[in-house]
Amino acid sequence: MKIIRYENPEGRIEFGALLEDGTARVLSGQAGEFILSDKESVISKLLCPVMPTAILCIGLNYRRHAEETGGKIPSFPVLFMKSPSAAQHPGAPILLPRKLRSDEVDYECELAVVIGRDCKNVSREDALSYVAGYTCANDVSARDWQLRRSGSQWCRAKSFDTFAPLGPCLVTADEIEDPNQLAIQTRVNGEVLQKSHTSDMLFDVPALIEFLSASTTLAAGTVILTGTPEGVGMARKPPLWLKPGDTVSVEIEKIGVLTNPVQEEKI
Repeated sequence: MKIIRYENPEGRIEFGALLEDGTARVLSGQAGEFILSDKESVISKLLCPVMPTAILCIGLNYRRHAEETGGKIPSFPVLFMKSPSAAQHPGAPILLPRKLRSDEVDYECELAVVIGRDCKNVSREDALSYVAGYTCANDVSARDWQLRRSGSQWCRAKSFDTFAPLGPCLVTADEIEDPNQLAIQTRVNGEVLQKSHTSDMLFDVPALIEFLSASTTLAAGTVILTGTPEGVGMARKPPLWLKPGDTVSVEIEKIGVLTNPVQEEKI
């Protein structure tokens, strides 16, 4: 099932199921126990399919991305975090920071994994049974803050408001047998800048869940960003940074397209 979260004309937040004909039907009940109704969803505003309880991110997890940045191939997954408040809705703007200014904001397409129930010390063999579903993510990054201004800590550069767009829908785990067999790409203003495949991950999705849950509880609603492939703006010559008026689209096979315009923060 492809699940959307949206605001209806009365201002209520509801969940719906996208159907093959492009329409959506209201889902009743709660996550994990949804019941498909015969009532058509009326969508005033499409929202993030999940409001994260935590956003755990993996760096240097695509071999070719590690190579393009000159990074050493890691022995273990490289973990950093984004604030849950960085989540942004499909179609809503990525805001270039101006109070704490950044002029080197980058795009990063990523497969997002949503944990469906609390888990700890999960084995690789059982890992995917804890997944509620998958969605597209853009790990927007202020490279000037990431590389030069934060003492090698990445959270500041990754956690500005709007720096974690998610969507357009949550595809339930039963529809994606192997999350490491998906085409993934980024387009900026229609130009393909990242084009890869999740099979290029150094640590696949089961390995990441096993690692992240080791001695650590992953709460339901935790979103795992699984890394970005080659083609980021930072690695281009000259570098390519997002600017006001740009449009960024992340597309992942079997999931859909997440699109966000780029604007300046108003202060």
